Amino acid sequence: MRLRACAALLLFLSACATSAPSQKDPAARPLRGANLQRAATLPWADGGRCVVREASNEWDVLVERCFHTLDHDRIEFRDVTGRCSVASTGAAAIGLGICILIAPEIIVGAVIVTGAVVVAVAIKEELDAHRRASRGSARPETQPEPIKNSSAKRLPKPAPSGQDAFPPVPTEPLERDRRPSCKPIPVRHAGEDVPHNECADRFPPNQYPGMDVLVGGERFDALQAGVRVLWEIKTHRFDTYSDFIRRREIERELEQIYRERSAAIDCGYDFVVGVSSQAHADALIEADFSLNVIVTGCKR
Repeated sequence: MRLRACAALLLFLSACATSAPSQKDPAARPLRGANLQRAATLPWADGGRCVVREASNEWDVLVERCFHTLDHDRIEFRDVTGRCSVASTGAAAIGLGICILIAPEIIVGAVIVTGAVVVAVAIKEELDAHRRASRGSARPETQPEPIKNSSAKRLPKPAPSGQDAFPPVPTEPLERDRRPSCKPIPVRHAGEDVPHNECADRFPPNQYPGMDVLVGGERFDALQAGVRVLWEIKTHRFDTYSDFIRRREIERELEQIYRERSAAIDCGYDFVVGVSSQAHADALIEADFSLNVIVTGCKR
């Protein structure tokens, strides 16, 4: 009997050792980035080390393993929807907090944090590294100029098929993508802002040129080709605005960005905001350090 119990324990430990996705696994990077961004909004008593260690797992796994490292003196959980109806004292408070945090979208007023949240050191360092990696993968490769040869015969272009306009996303879908709302649906670019649309097609680069994409009920400017990254592109001439207009613009943008980022994270995508100038990027990051902002350099 004792031998059988030991064998079962060894099987359990080996499963635990192999269940966590590798930080170097490309398929885990978008999930890891989304978890880091989400965790950056919370206060952590251990400097965020547990979050960094568990960031490649699903969000609910991260919360269950790292909940004890939250700064509980600065955080309060309120069951504003009634879905996590358990007592709010003693050991049951842990169940309440975990239940609220693992919800697909945290409802306003459900998590109350005392004081300003400073991004934990370990999370900040990991986010910086993740952003550098995202910038490297986001830059389109320069295509070499074709060698002109007057004697070369020009082959006729094949007639486009119905599949050419919408190539399949070459990444492995997550379990949650089986929900219809999380499947990327290409739609024509909204509006006639040509410079904006050209930037959205060229810079990420866009998996569906000429198209926005609907994911999780939100409209994104681009789905980056080859990776699970959704983009919101901004081409405002932010540098020319007065200080008052800049503040109002950032407030307006943050409402949209938070809504889109929540939908992207819920569907297992990473989320990037592309802006034309460093001043615009600095203003967004100053307002919320957890944002992943990249300067595209696109002009109007």
